[in-house]
Amino acid sequence: MHDWLDPILALLALPRFGLSTLFIVAFVSATLVPLGSEPALYGLLRLNPDLFWHAILVATAGNTLGGVVDWWMGYGAHQVVDKYRHSRSHVKAIEWLERLGPKACLLSWLPVVGDPLCAVAGWLRMPFWPCTAYMAVGKFLRYLTMTSALWYAFPAAA
Repeated sequence: MHDWLDPILALLALPRFGLSTLFIVAFVSATLVPLGSEPALYGLLRLNPDLFWHAILVATAGNTLGGVVDWWMGYGAHQVVDKYRHSRSHVKAIEWLERLGPKACLLSWLPVVGDPLCAVAGWLRMPFWPCTAYMAVGKFLRYLTMTSALWYAFPAAA
């Protein structure tokens, strides 16, 4: 394994930094990132059953804070849409999405814009199953590419 990677893995190890890691996982799982915090909570409790109530409270706090961030994101999105509804770029983006239809969801793999793109497709009431299929293809290609790149960059030790 690469020398620089060992300290990062040690920093992120669940048994050593359990509650802080659990907080982060619970927080992120409440946002647009598809992540479940229950396996992390269960794993932590299997390793440290004496942290039961502490872990429950930390997971609750992290997930609640993530929900608050989601609420503010929705509120802010509403404000932005109201502010820029008639701007040239907004109108062009909506026209582009409506012209491409569900095929636009192929771009769901893109960082930053991918998850919101899926939300906008739903907001525009594009057909669910075609959008889902295009999302799956885009995300599959992303994972295939990323995994291949990582496989090449960090080959297994012989």
